[in-house]
Amino acid sequence: MLEEFRNSKNTRKYELKDLVGHFVEFSGDQHGSRFIQQKLETASVAEKQMVFKEIYPHALQLMTDVFGNYVIQKFFEHGTPDQKRMLGDVLQGHVLQLSLQMYGCRVVQKALEVISVDQQAKLVRELEGHVLKCIKDQNGNHVIQKVIEQVPPSHVQFIIDTFVGRVYQLATHPYGCRVIQRILEYCGEEQVLLQAPVLKELLQCTLSLVQDQYGNYVIQHVLEHGRPEDQHGIVIQLRGKHLQLSQHKFASNVIEKCVQHGTTEERIRMIDI
Repeated sequence: MLEEFRNSKNTRKYELKDLVGHFVEFSGDQHGSRFIQQKLETASVAEKQMVFKEIYPHALQLMTDVFGNYVIQKFFEHGTPDQKRMLGDVLQGHVLQLSLQMYGCRVVQKALEVISVDQQAKLVRELEGHVLKCIKDQNGNHVIQKVIEQVPPSHVQFIIDTFVGRVYQLATHPYGCRVIQRILEYCGEEQVLLQAPVLKELLQCTLSLVQDQYGNYVIQHVLEHGRPEDQHGIVIQLRGKHLQLSQHKFASNVIEKCVQHGTTEERIRMIDI
């Protein structure tokens, strides 16, 4: 059936009903997966259920498949509320394993965008005790970022706790620096207490971070999006060192942000010193 589809895809118009009994096989094929994805965007509830009925028993396998993962993601986007909930249930018990896998991590991220807060809370709890491993992983770090973006702060305290005492180490890590930026970005003013431990440590090692190839991005992020008092704390620490830092490969970017986001008084002091 799949071979016939590939050979005649330009001469015969296929519909989802033509693939009954073959949806799992097609989901794992480049062309078949693309066809199902496109059809799901405009499919009727009955058509979606026809596809879902076949792929659901194989959902976990498809989540880590190079082409199948896109079909699962498409159901999280265009499936019925029940289908989204059922796929969310499939993730339970497998969140860490999927988060560290190249294709599974994309499915977890997509799920977090659409499932209920109750389901979110159940899933992210599985990452407790494994946050550091995920942050330093090329796939897992994206899941941690998505958790911070999508899940209510009351359910992500364990992620913040992981950073305590390790902020410098993680701010100078290629993936850790991205997660810290998400914390500063999404744990906004109403959750200042959540950010406080991270910001406190950042402000204690500002001078070292501005000269680091990854840490400088974190400090820039505070200057661009942080509270005035945190921005001022950074400017104060760099006072008297602007000439030296302006000639540094990484720190020069931070000095630019100080000029852009500093107060008039702070800019004048930069020039005078």
